[in-house]
Amino acid sequence: MQRFARWVLGYHGCTKELATQLIGGELAVEAWRLSENPHDWLGRGIYFWEHGPERAAAWAHRRHGSDADVVGAIIQLGQCFDLLDVRFTHLLLPAYERERELVDDIGGVMPSNTGRTPELGKRELDCLVINSFLQASPGEEFQTVRGAFWEGQPAFPGAMIMRESHIQIAVRDRRCILGVFRPT
Repeated sequence: MQRFARWVLGYHGCTKELATQLIGGELAVEAWRLSENPHDWLGRGIYFWEHGPERAAAWAHRRHGSDADVVGAIIQLGQCFDLLDVRFTHLLLPAYERERELVDDIGGVMPSNTGRTPELGKRELDCLVINSFLQASPGEEFQTVRGAFWEGQPAFPGAMIMRESHIQIAVRDRRCILGVFRPT
């Protein structure tokens, strides 16, 4: 891990049971299950809203109802594949082309990003390309992936600022989670 890598506060929406286990030390951070859904926006990892406890709570309530809770975490980004940095976004097209060629060679169909709106839904193509790039990166062990997502309705008529935009982090290396806490 980079010695002076920046750190952020992240918030993870979950069940009350998981929050209690993590915060109480019954479940070690090292045992926290990574999400590996084929539609995860940033590929495999434990997902956090950067500086967004309300967003994590809203997501948890939609998913878990009255059993919803939020875990806060201090995250050292470490070796971060940061999609807010053009140095990294430029690497995605070659990864996409490599996947496209593999799928074409076997006569398959590339997954696509689908959903009710362009910003929501299943990000199967994004997930495939990001995971493919990160798995094929020789000598680069990316510990986190960070990206911005524009979501929701315009903040005002004609705006390009959306009401629910956020930054999300997928932690791939649990050592980047320096501690957990219960947000107040």
